Amino acid sequence: MSCCSIRALWILNPQDAVVFSRRFPVVERRWRLACEKEKESSAVEHHGYSAQPLLPTDAELASAFAERKKRQGSARGFGIRFSQSVQGSDSWVDDPITRHIITLDINGEEGDEFMLWPLVLHTKGSYHILVLPFVEPQQFKAYVTLCTRSDCGNSVGEECSLSSLLLNLPCITGAFVVAHTVGDIVAGDVQDPEVVVSSSPSVGGLLDSLTGSIGIPSISARAKPVAAPVAASTTSGASTAGNVVIDAPKSTSRPIDKEALRTFISSSMPFGTPLDLNVSNISAIKTNGFSSADLPPSDLKQPAWKPYLYKGKQRILFTIHELINAAMYDRDEMPDAISISGQLNCRAELEGLPDVSLPLTGLKSAHVEILSFHHCAQVSEHGEDKQALMFSPPLGNFVLMRYQALSNLDPPVKGFYQLSMVSEDEGAFLFRLRLMEGYKAPFSMEFCTVTMPFPRRRVASIDGNPSTGTVSTTEVSVEWKIIASGRGITGKSVEATFSGTVRFLPRTTQRVPSRSMSVSASVVEEDSDVEQDSSGNIVNIEEYLMEKMNKDLQAVDLEEPLCWQAYSYAKVSFKIFGGSLSGMSIDPKTVSIYPAVKAPVEFSMQASSGDYILWNTLGRCPFAASPTVH
Repeated sequence: MSCCSIRALWILNPQDAVVFSRRFPVVERRWRLACEKEKESSAVEHHGYSAQPLLPTDAELASAFAERKKRQGSARGFGIRFSQSVQGSDSWVDDPITRHIITLDINGEEGDEFMLWPLVLHTKGSYHILVLPFVEPQQFKAYVTLCTRSDCGNSVGEECSLSSLLLNLPCITGAFVVAHTVGDIVAGDVQDPEVVVSSSPSVGGLLDSLTGSIGIPSISARAKPVAAPVAASTTSGASTAGNVVIDAPKSTSRPIDKEALRTFISSSMPFGTPLDLNVSNISAIKTNGFSSADLPPSDLKQPAWKPYLYKGKQRILFTIHELINAAMYDRDEMPDAISISGQLNCRAELEGLPDVSLPLTGLKSAHVEILSFHHCAQVSEHGEDKQALMFSPPLGNFVLMRYQALSNLDPPVKGFYQLSMVSEDEGAFLFRLRLMEGYKAPFSMEFCTVTMPFPRRRVASIDGNPSTGTVSTTEVSVEWKIIASGRGITGKSVEATFSGTVRFLPRTTQRVPSRSMSVSASVVEEDSDVEQDSSGNIVNIEEYLMEKMNKDLQAVDLEEPLCWQAYSYAKVSFKIFGGSLSGMSIDPKTVSIYPAVKAPVEFSMQASSGDYILWNTLGRCPFAASPTVH
């Protein structure tokens, strides 16, 4: 990320107050010099805005951010132009990317007015992270010209569009990585990518060799992962239908560890240039430091992403992990929509600083649409079906490649879900599902669970017996465990049906308003995307929709057609081992290492559900029509 430099970053809490900020004087000096040079070469200011060599104070930035939220309706804004859009604002640009790359109009305490762009916005938990990368003043002026045009946003893909401008700014990608990493640290959500290793007896010696040689107990190979609990409840696996369990509320706010943030920023991006954003590496360096044994050979240049050299038994581990998102309609006029987000995780336990080359084939058959790589990789120009890849691997688990693809196989869970309200407090439902149809060994489904959420009602009881699996309930959902963890299926399909009746607690005139108020309060406190004027009138479209949903309006009365809470659906959770649904794969025999060394290559594949939705075929459902390609 040498082409990316960060001018400053800020973290704001739900009350729009800056709780942490960091400015980088070295990058700011570059910005001031660039502004002075641009000012000398061009005396004309663009539409009242020029590239100013200024950074706002924390109070000025917080005020501008709060003002933008009020004007745009939420922290992210609308992303589209509407009747109240003002020329030069984010919504005026009429591009959804402005929900993630925003502009702030700063009104300085000394009367200075200037525009701050491009600000990368990332929301994690209840905090907003803003990162300001360094761009050239000419690029800033190009954006100012664009956002004041009357026709901006209507020429996507053309030379003067916002997308074409951002594609020429690699610093935007780097700023997003910085924002996401900082967000993970703030939320305490720092995890290594999952790599599946064999459970052979040699693993223990391997771990001892690795962790003992560099003195880092926190870096270790992962055993075969255990499936995460799904919709956990206090009932046992053999719970009978009708048991009601009330889950304890979860707190989403946590204090920021400012010292950990300062240490990470100082070590990972000194002077504002990101070098290594691996939190595990930075923590290991801070904890253990370096010794004479950690020095690399004098003829080798050690990269920043590999602060320690591995010593021990050598091998390479690859795991393809795919996330399956689906919208299943079971309607002739609405085709099912399935997409796959995948990543190739790697762990290279190799001594020294070797290079690993890996040819990727079958990209055409896997319908791969997007590819991105770890910064340790060198990628040559790829053909229609092949991609050559060489990388100098870091220590520990890392994501070598991410991709998006279309499914090369039938959906692992097919069928339909129907729900019809037979009375005010009683609904009849029916599931007919087929699991793993057409999937042969080595594909195996480890678990499969179907959940019916009812966020606007309270479940009292449920009647019905599924053809397979067990049923349990919480206060706001019904859970059907078709395949329990540890009882997976391999090389065969399963047909599962479940019909019954779900009963809800009666509506009360007292409870609905109080519940609506509590939900609104939680939105104000945790999301901080709600604004009201002094008279109590709603000025935020997101709050307006939330209030309508929480007043238990029927789905047909809701005006927003893309809000899931307004419709009835079932969500499927599953995990599959033994293959990838896209067809993406690698051949361990084609992996080569230089300098040559005998190191076995292990490869595994797994897939799990993301948002895998079964829409109620008897109700309304959101649907986006695909454009017709001529």
